[in-house]
Amino acid sequence: MKYSTDAGQTWHHASMAAKGVNPAGFTAPLGFEVSVPADLKGFFFRRSNTGSGDVSAKSVHFVWDYGQDGLSDGVAKAANTLTRLYGLEMVYVPDGAFFAGDGASSSDFRFKQGVSDDSPWYITSENAITTTNTASGGFYYQGSGAAGENSSGAVFLIPNSFPKGYKSFYLMKYELTEGQWVSFFNTLTPNAKLNRDITSAVQGGKNSQGVVNRNTIEWDSSNPLLKATTLRPSRAMSYISWPDAAAYADWAGLRPVTELEFEKAARGVDIAAVADEFAWGTTSSKVAAADGIYPPNQDENGTEAIFDGTVNLNRNSLGFTTGDGRIGGPAAGQPGPLRVGIFAENSTSRVSSGAGYYGNMELSGNLAEPAVTVGRTEGRQFLGTQGDGELATLSGYEGNATNVDWPGIDPQDARRGVDKTVGIGYRGGDFQSASLRTFQTSSRVFAAKDPDSAGLKERYDASAGIFYGGRFARTSP
Repeated sequence: MKYSTDAGQTWHHASMAAKGVNPAGFTAPLGFEVSVPADLKGFFFRRSNTGSGDVSAKSVHFVWDYGQDGLSDGVAKAANTLTRLYGLEMVYVPDGAFFAGDGASSSDFRFKQGVSDDSPWYITSENAITTTNTASGGFYYQGSGAAGENSSGAVFLIPNSFPKGYKSFYLMKYELTEGQWVSFFNTLTPNAKLNRDITSAVQGGKNSQGVVNRNTIEWDSSNPLLKATTLRPSRAMSYISWPDAAAYADWAGLRPVTELEFEKAARGVDIAAVADEFAWGTTSSKVAAADGIYPPNQDENGTEAIFDGTVNLNRNSLGFTTGDGRIGGPAAGQPGPLRVGIFAENSTSRVSSGAGYYGNMELSGNLAEPAVTVGRTEGRQFLGTQGDGELATLSGYEGNATNVDWPGIDPQDARRGVDKTVGIGYRGGDFQSASLRTFQTSSRVFAAKDPDSAGLKERYDASAGIFYGGRFARTSP
């Protein structure tokens, strides 16, 4: 929940009145419950028992403790005080041991147990892990050669505080969408908007107000008071740097996901690893065809599908010729990300819908997703703190995430927030990649990127920003 006391010029995160399941004043209809986390930043609304199918519920009540946010009765009830609710669909990943790495003897820098032992790591707790340089039976680290990354066989500590995935967490079911990005962007101050603008040429943006590689975000920076818009709110959001993604996570009260958590979400608790498997647990895949978006001769509206029920991967810079990709469509012939969840239909399985073990969609393909690396000191400093909904206000750095343990926090002045990329990497592959290996669950080709260059707000790689998206986590209460 966000609130504004000046008719929408500035927005802040609202605090709930109590923590726990259905606390006093919080109510949910039969079969559902409201759960408020300890930091009181928002609430979970969920089934109270196992179920399936669509969710529809009315008369959900929650209590905003506006006094905790420094507001008087008069200000909270004033005509120019506004409130907004935002919902993100999350998937629960339970406690339990899991495998990181898949046993493949490849050059993709996967987690393995020794120089000559390709067996995956087995994560059995959140206790500290010390990597080893043994032949077998340990935690051997394979470095990819990125500047500043630990080299293969390096011995280092992954501390207790680093989220290793054993403990339960929530993970966004879908990649961040254009609609979610616009909702976030339109709550920012004018200066913060300039720092988060993806339509400019600065920081690797798309340098257009038009549709570029299927990204439809539009915002006129000459009038920062104007709102950003999107033609396709259900399409995965591209062109975002790590500082952009971190800002969204902080604003939403979420946190980055670690690369170990990424593998657990894809593979599941105590599920044996399959060499070269994708997020859906098999080594086979089917790529979307150029004419695969249905209905074929209409604009995409958030209900479009890949109609044959077997396609589960968006890759290889495919230019679509149906939907928006048709002649005369807003994205005619363009490669790019698809609507989130586009492969899932009533009849599809985990494999044919391209889902991870618990139901997270597009963990393989569509857009590369940021994950905190274990292969750099700056990644291992991550404590798993969650965003508090408030962003940096320091002049020149407005709109940055402010968690000091997050990758990319400015080493010179933490008040600047996350304006760098050191400590983050990417998992899952993206729509442009031709190599199937990059989409495999345990591939770590881009898991520890080079540090950013001298520019304080430099994106990872101006030529590759198009391929980056976002997906974020929250520790289970």
